[in-house]
Amino acid sequence: MINSFQTQTKRLIGSELKQVRQLIDTRLQCRNSELAQALQQMASHGGKFLRPTLLLLVAKAAAPKDWTPATRSRLIQLGASIEILHMATLIHDDIIDDSPKRRGQVSVQAQFGKDTAVYAGDLLFTQFFELLIANLANDEYLQINARSMKKILDGELGQMALRYHQQQQIIQYLRNVNGKTAALFQLAASEGAHFAGADRQTTAYAARFGQNLGIAFQMIDDLLDYTDQGKLNKPVMQDLATGVYSLPLLLALQQPATAKELQPLLEQPLTHAIEQQIKTIVINSGALDEARQLAQRFTQKADQWLAKLPDSPAQQLLGQLTQQLMQRTI
Repeated sequence: MINSFQTQTKRLIGSELKQVRQLIDTRLQCRNSELAQALQQMASHGGKFLRPTLLLLVAKAAAPKDWTPATRSRLIQLGASIEILHMATLIHDDIIDDSPKRRGQVSVQAQFGKDTAVYAGDLLFTQFFELLIANLANDEYLQINARSMKKILDGELGQMALRYHQQQQIIQYLRNVNGKTAALFQLAASEGAHFAGADRQTTAYAARFGQNLGIAFQMIDDLLDYTDQGKLNKPVMQDLATGVYSLPLLLALQQPATAKELQPLLEQPLTHAIEQQIKTIVINSGALDEARQLAQRFTQKADQWLAKLPDSPAQQLLGQLTQQLMQRTI
């Protein structure tokens, strides 16, 4: 199915995705050689281009008609803007977490130092703003992008405020995930629909689809920390090391007997041995199954909103994408 999805996606939006990548490469040029090298390293390690893919597929699904050259150009530039914003947040996250790896490779901050990494993230933010101004100067989506950035920051700040907090509630986790992860998914889906020419109601459906997909995506990310499946984009259990309690641990802490086992371990300096004990307790508690069920609930919500978009090859591909994100191991 994955190969089929990739083949169909390439056929439908492959040319546009290629141009998104080319535009990003152009935007990463700068006169400082070390900074340019850091940015090119980030780009060459490459993500899955999930957010631009989402934007372009939703654009095809929400308004299934041929794009004018102007519409196509704008969608490509907005796809690039969202990926650039995503890259900037990843670089700054790695600085905050002192993460040695990103996307299976040495992180920008680990290889080039925190100063260069900060400047790299800042430069990406400026490129994001330039693309917005070029495309949205007199459009309501300039404000929507600003609000999305605020939601991302609020989510990160909310997560930071709850570090090492064992009584954190699931609703607090959901509120933070809705910002730090789901906001970009929601923005990508909303912009794709709006700028392809969809009406307001259809655009709202697309936004809800993206929002729920983003929440489910983060929940699966949290699960992968405990399953050791595949090659993660960060060291396994790094969230725990920085005091960020992800979904499986929070669900385990909801169980009084399990919480009694975990509490003394969480209050000690984290060693590899303690990390493994925590991991074993969480797995044995059944919290992974509970987390997966919760992720499935948000996936089902995403599917329900997706079903409100016009039936088309792009809409069907989005359904496949949703299932692949639920089943992924990396």
